[in-house]
Amino acid sequence: MALPNKVKLLLEEAEQLCDYKGCMSYFYKWLNNQFSKQPVRLLINARSEFIDILLKKLYCQTGLADFEQLALIGIGGYGRGELHPFSDIDFLLLTDGEPNEELRQKLEAFVTMLWDLNLDIGHSVRTHEQVLEQKRQDVHFTTSLLESRLICGNLVEFERLKSHIVKTPIWRSDDFFIAKVKEQRVRRKKCHGTAYNLEPNIKENPGGLRDLQTIFWVAKKHFHAETLEELIGHGYLTHEEYQELMECIENLWNIRFALHLAAGRPENRLLFDYQPHAAELLGFGSEGKPSVERMMKRLFRIMSRVREMNQMLLAYFEQSILPDQDALAVVPLDAHFERIGHKIRVKDPSAFFLRENLLVLFEHIADNPDITDIDPNTIRSVRQVRRRLLGDLQDYAACRDAFMRLLKHPNGMGRAFTLMHKHGLIAAYLPQWRSIFGQMQFDLFHAYTVDEHTHKLINNIHKYRDKQCNKDFPICSEIMTRMDKPELLYLAGIFHDIAKGRGGDHSELGAVDATAFASMHKLTPSDGKLVAWLVEHHLLMSVTAQRKDINDPDVINEFASKVKNERQLDYLYCLTVADIRATNDNLWNDWKNTLLRELYLHAQRALRLGLENPMDMRDQIRDKKAQAIQRLLDAGYDEERITLLWSRFKANYFTGFSEQQISWQSEFLLSRKDQSTAGVAVSEKPMHGGTQVFVYAPYEASLFAKLVSVIGTKKAQIQHAQVMTTKDGYVVFSFVILEVNGDAISGSRAKNIRRGLESILADPKKKIRLKKNRSQRFKDFNIKPKVILRPHAREDRNLLEIQAVDIQGLLTKIAEVLQVKNLHIHAARITTVGERAEDFFVVSNEQYQALSEDEKSDLHLSLMKKLKAESE
Repeated sequence: MALPNKVKLLLEEAEQLCDYKGCMSYFYKWLNNQFSKQPVRLLINARSEFIDILLKKLYCQTGLADFEQLALIGIGGYGRGELHPFSDIDFLLLTDGEPNEELRQKLEAFVTMLWDLNLDIGHSVRTHEQVLEQKRQDVHFTTSLLESRLICGNLVEFERLKSHIVKTPIWRSDDFFIAKVKEQRVRRKKCHGTAYNLEPNIKENPGGLRDLQTIFWVAKKHFHAETLEELIGHGYLTHEEYQELMECIENLWNIRFALHLAAGRPENRLLFDYQPHAAELLGFGSEGKPSVERMMKRLFRIMSRVREMNQMLLAYFEQSILPDQDALAVVPLDAHFERIGHKIRVKDPSAFFLRENLLVLFEHIADNPDITDIDPNTIRSVRQVRRRLLGDLQDYAACRDAFMRLLKHPNGMGRAFTLMHKHGLIAAYLPQWRSIFGQMQFDLFHAYTVDEHTHKLINNIHKYRDKQCNKDFPICSEIMTRMDKPELLYLAGIFHDIAKGRGGDHSELGAVDATAFASMHKLTPSDGKLVAWLVEHHLLMSVTAQRKDINDPDVINEFASKVKNERQLDYLYCLTVADIRATNDNLWNDWKNTLLRELYLHAQRALRLGLENPMDMRDQIRDKKAQAIQRLLDAGYDEERITLLWSRFKANYFTGFSEQQISWQSEFLLSRKDQSTAGVAVSEKPMHGGTQVFVYAPYEASLFAKLVSVIGTKKAQIQHAQVMTTKDGYVVFSFVILEVNGDAISGSRAKNIRRGLESILADPKKKIRLKKNRSQRFKDFNIKPKVILRPHAREDRNLLEIQAVDIQGLLTKIAEVLQVKNLHIHAARITTVGERAEDFFVVSNEQYQALSEDEKSDLHLSLMKKLKAESE
């Protein structure tokens, strides 16, 4: 696309810096305006042409044109003539020898002017010898030279360089191929190996532009191809595949171009902040989430196609470039399939006329641990058959039998399932899977699309059989070894989120889908009911563990009554652990692990005692006291002193803490000479999945607000909080805290937190200031605050539930309101789910009674006012 005449005229007449800046401003406005009117390829070529003219003008203006042996060479994306609105401009200034002082000054003036124009440049000044030396050491530089072109200057010098690049055997095709494949592997690992991150990097993610460029770089190095179309002649691409690659490139370019415009700077990560604007620029509408969802589905589906094409073509290149490929032994697997090296290959593509062979392919992968991948010819055949399917694979009885065999196979849900997901066979089998393929999840809790999250969940379940999982998740591993039908757990995992994005309760809708699947696949009625129950209640255990007091016998009995029996408890526990671990790599921690494990063990005990015989609170207290006192006696403490100390505590203290916490807290209090003064203990080692903080002080209603403020200033996260008063006017606070990354706090950090808490106890009037630091990532997650007051199990208390966007100091602000209202806090549970804070408090009024209707209304109004002000 030719540049507008006005842009050329402005460039031609420019002399001063302000002239160039004015021209650039006009050009960028023109780019913005043309984006919806012109093909993106023409626009990125237009920016490259604009930069060509600009550099040539400045090259002459700064006097570089006077040096005849100098050449200005575009490399990398600029060398290809592809520049997005804010892409960096990489170029090489090639000289015939070391620059003299005059040339150095002019080079500095040239580069300085580019910087003054706020251009993002990457430049180097090199002689021929230096270029070859750097080429020898750096495959990245070699790659950029493959795409070099002369912008201005000495053509002879440039041709000489091109000749050296081709003829000098520094990077042979095989070495270059191996280096680029290794580079791609490292790059993908940084992206957690998946293309389906909710904030994907358009360039670096698997299936992004780098994957396409890797194909081209290898082809250019080995075949000296100037375009991808030339690979058709070499037999590596079909015409259809070439057209598909061009379509994918065009789509990725469009999205990257829109991202640059939305961000107003060079940005490759499609962050939540930019998604709504980018979606609008791309024509997906301005409806917010629906528009973003349409855009992201398109993007993820494109990335999936690119990733598959990348794998297939690089495998073809491997066969051609690496000399030892022909020597690989061929091992027959059955009449249709064989293993060659570590890949499986179909002998004749016509085998897929029998649709069940699409699934038998993956049965062989499950049978053979030596098979790690699929031969490129077979990938091509699968792609062709997949596109020509007229219905769903599950419509064929033979396919249903093959799918159930895979589900029941010990290795069927491992690498075989991963490859089925990767190559679109799960979507070809289950029509509901196609709906969640590339489906966004609009929160900061989930890091992946629905289909990728589900794939990771299945992978987590399969790993329960690994030796490492025996150490990390011993209960899950033990359950899996004795589980009679693990295929039901896998099915529950496949269907647990399959109804997301349809509207309505995805758990209920998913249970309906699971029931229909069970009927179609002839599962027994009891098995079908179990799968449907797991899908419908897959959030029950995580919600109970994170939002309720699992030390309360009533909570345990209520949970156990919903679970009904130990078999369902086993399945639900394994599913819940796998589900939470698959949502976000940073979400899982020892605290959540401990909560779920304790809930499982408590519920298991309740079920074994019988729901009609719930454990009496007095029995529970007696058991805990017996275990805790033995710990203290073993540590050398006197039983009479222990009994005297415990006589000061109410019954809820012994139901609210474990025997380990009771003995640790008691040991701290018994070791103090004066028990009438306030004190703070911070556990040296993790306990119950986190760092325990224990505060003992004379009762003061405002103390909770002050303590959480101190912890907030120390940048620690409160996972759980308990508040209890003694019979003689003292109060105990128990916090479980973690680092921001989910690790327990120890060493100097723990000591610093203890000193901060001791300081506020010593000087209650000391002011604590928290900086407002709301992350920009939250600005598109404007969660409407909710304040809900419910009756509590005890008639003299209320349960207060608060939902709001998680901002720094939120808990402090809530506590301050409760303090002003003279409310007593008896317990608190702090939960952060991505960008959402969900906090629960057990409160009573100043007279230790449940709140009246007027008090409820006043508290609701005050909290909503505070939360709205903070969120804004």
